[in-house]
Amino acid sequence: MKYNHNTKISVLIITLNEENQMKALLADLDFADEIIVIDSFSTDNTEVICKSFENVKFIQNRFENYSSQRNFAISQAKNDWVLFLDADERLTTELKNEILITVKNNLSYAAFLFPRTFMFENEILYFSGNQSDKIFRLFHKNHAEYTSERLIHEKLKVEGKIGILKNKLIHYSYANYDSYKSKIIRYGKFKAQEKFIKKQKSHYLLHLLHPIYNFLYNYFVRLGFLDGKKGVIICYLNAYCIHIRYNELNQLWNKKHPLSPK
Repeated sequence: MKYNHNTKISVLIITLNEENQMKALLADLDFADEIIVIDSFSTDNTEVICKSFENVKFIQNRFENYSSQRNFAISQAKNDWVLFLDADERLTTELKNEILITVKNNLSYAAFLFPRTFMFENEILYFSGNQSDKIFRLFHKNHAEYTSERLIHEKLKVEGKIGILKNKLIHYSYANYDSYKSKIIRYGKFKAQEKFIKKQKSHYLLHLLHPIYNFLYNYFVRLGFLDGKKGVIICYLNAYCIHIRYNELNQLWNKKHPLSPK
């Protein structure tokens, strides 16, 4: 199956209060044939910044979960090929050129994984479980969609061959401790909702041991100790995310089956 009949690219971005990121991101998308921002009713200057770019289409849509929001964004794209970017991601010149060449010359691939470089306060985090990070960012919209089984770390279902690009996407995920902690707390709560929907329950030993295992695995097996202080912080916060998951899951089950008053 060939996918190169339409080589124009729609860049899709979902946002919520990303005023600190949007100007730099949007200013670097001159190669895109279409840029669409799907915003979850930001209360900062995200809307003003986006609308200051004449080539940006700004749409507000109520946020339910990441999968549904991304699928809504896909439905708004007029081109066959879509490139998803998060507000804290940046393309290098080499990666932009590779994207354009890939879409133009592609004969058989439906989607492409991007390797990512994780940035910790503007410094590269080389280990701590992030060294093998890959994520779907470029795909043909008629042959891929996000499944509803995940509310966070959404899963792309692809019909066709999958390729991997060579150049890395820069991921400025960790700006500071508080912002990253807020992010992983949000992620942990979404994961708890996923498990609750699937009728999975938390167990005391899992709640106790899973975060510890996660920290030790990323710190020692995934070489987080080689990242120094940065590795300790990231490994701790990622383990804390798992603690939040189990804690939130317990709360969800307690709300459904509250204890009878004594």
